Amino acid sequence: MTPALPSQSPAPRRRGRPPRTEGAADAPAARDRILTAARNEFAERGYDKTSIRGIAKAAGVDPALVHHYFGTKDQVFGAAVELIFAPAMGAPDAVHSGSREGAGERMARFILGIWENPVTRLPLLAVMRSALTNEAAAAVLRGMIQRRLLLRMADELDVPNPEFRAQLAAGHMIGIAMLRYVIQMEPMASAPVEDIIAMVGPTLQRYLADD
Repeated sequence: MTPALPSQSPAPRRRGRPPRTEGAADAPAARDRILTAARNEFAERGYDKTSIRGIAKAAGVDPALVHHYFGTKDQVFGAAVELIFAPAMGAPDAVHSGSREGAGERMARFILGIWENPVTRLPLLAVMRSALTNEAAAAVLRGMIQRRLLLRMADELDVPNPEFRAQLAAGHMIGIAMLRYVIQMEPMASAPVEDIIAMVGPTLQRYLADD
């Protein structure tokens, strides 16, 4: 009679990041769920009140998987900010899509169009508020705007000091956004968009196109 082999218990599961082979077929879907959850959590709660555990719970995954795909909370925030600001990343294309004479009006119309849309405005508001109250969030936002928006815009500006001019134009529009959408200061908050574009367009034009 063959002696019975001793039973073998499964090897204990190691803690930490899940193996890369685990759930490979679901990897892109899990990453997308995490990123969507992160965008929503940061938009609803702000930087300080959002946690890796909260993002994982909203995405229906283990917190280790969030670290696996995105690393630290700052890195998750950076990925979420890029997703939130994706519509605004078309600003350089809008500025350079027509004649030089209309660059200022095109920038004003494009940026205000994003802020006027409730779908894109609400996440932007949350990110702006996070950047105002948390230096880590501000650093992430600052780097992303510089790298993905201002440098691209400056590359095609045929003016002296193009990076400085691009920052001046962006700063002008950020100031308007703060007064109109964040602080909601009157009469800026209720002014017709076309009136703002008509007033601010020539100023942006001077930054973007005048020698």
